[in-house]
Amino acid sequence: MPAMDLPPPQYQQQIVCAIEAAVKYEIPANLMLAVVEKEGGKPGQWVLNSNGTHDVGSMQFNTAYLRDLARHGITANDVAADGCYPFDLAAWRLRGHIKNDKGDLWTRAANYHSRTPEHNAKYRLDLRAKAAKWADWLAARFVTVDITKPAAVPASTQIVASLAPAEKPAAKPAQSSTEYVPRKLVAKD
Repeated sequence: MPAMDLPPPQYQQQIVCAIEAAVKYEIPANLMLAVVEKEGGKPGQWVLNSNGTHDVGSMQFNTAYLRDLARHGITANDVAADGCYPFDLAAWRLRGHIKNDKGDLWTRAANYHSRTPEHNAKYRLDLRAKAAKWADWLAARFVTVDITKPAAVPASTQIVASLAPAEKPAAKPAQSSTEYVPRKLVAKD
């Protein structure tokens, strides 16, 4: 998914759905956008994996997760559908990894893809770079605030709540677009 001023129509829905899902599930919008870009799926898409499972839909949900979702009445057709629902499911799952898994923020977020250390590490590295790029894209279009700074956002203007990472804030601000700065989007006055 390209990060440009006015993305092509096929990406506009993904961006809107990803940001809305990030708001709803209180995860960093740039992290959600990075996962969307990394997964690179399309509605209705089924990709066969070497282990016999499939990755389904826009957010490439692995069919192994569908057993857990089935008890909530969620089917493979729901995950494969067009629209924002698959993004909501992905944000819900990503939030679960961020809140409940062990490791730093990036390891927990990369668990969306795999808990296998070698696969997680590769996904994590790419996710960090994509999240930094999306942070820059969002900052150029919205008011954003570095959440590592105390009292950065008045509660009355908050649009997107972001989970603070478990790790300690960086001692210095990010110097390049490859470094991640956790951010919140805020309403312009």
